[in-house]
Amino acid sequence: MLIIGIAGGSGSGKTTVVNKIVASLPKDSVAVVSQDSYYYDNGESSAEEKLKINFDHPNSIEWPFLIKHIQMLQEGKDIDMPIYSYVTCARAKETQKVKPKEVIIVEGILILTNAKLRKLLDVKLFVSTDSDERLMRIIRRDIQERGRNYDDALTHYSTFVKPMHQQFIEPTKLFADVIIPQGGKNKVAIDMVVSQIKLNLKELEDEK
Repeated sequence: MLIIGIAGGSGSGKTTVVNKIVASLPKDSVAVVSQDSYYYDNGESSAEEKLKINFDHPNSIEWPFLIKHIQMLQEGKDIDMPIYSYVTCARAKETQKVKPKEVIIVEGILILTNAKLRKLLDVKLFVSTDSDERLMRIIRRDIQERGRNYDDALTHYSTFVKPMHQQFIEPTKLFADVIIPQGGKNKVAIDMVVSQIKLNLKELEDEK
């Protein structure tokens, strides 16, 4: 089993990179675990309190729960990954079954900020994209998917996303084995990463 961490700022194109890696590997050989599923459940908070939730701070993640699930997958056990809604700020009653695969991808803006999680990652990638492009993607996503209007999206970006990126996320580039500039547009970098993953899997298979 190969565990790959894919980090990068909000709106950097991590999901595109993940999807392209998954599409380039053998069918049904990859499981994806999203950091976003492990935000603390704040469903009981008031509407005013929910507006103040800082999703870009490491303390917003239930790290022991996420780490336990990665370790279970390492041990060959299924996990019931939570389903989190940014609209309600709560976890759904339903969960998503994730089965152990040859490749486990753990993706999220903050995954390289946690030392215990970093130790579980065999390969660490950081998706780096221009801040202006990330801002445009964030505003579009917040309006379309998270129930914010344009002014709320801008306020949220300036209050939480930008300062947290500078304080917590950007510095984790230092932990990355590979930095992928331009996100999902960088076909050369993604192809190189996929080739290395295939090589690592072959080496693991040969060791059996």
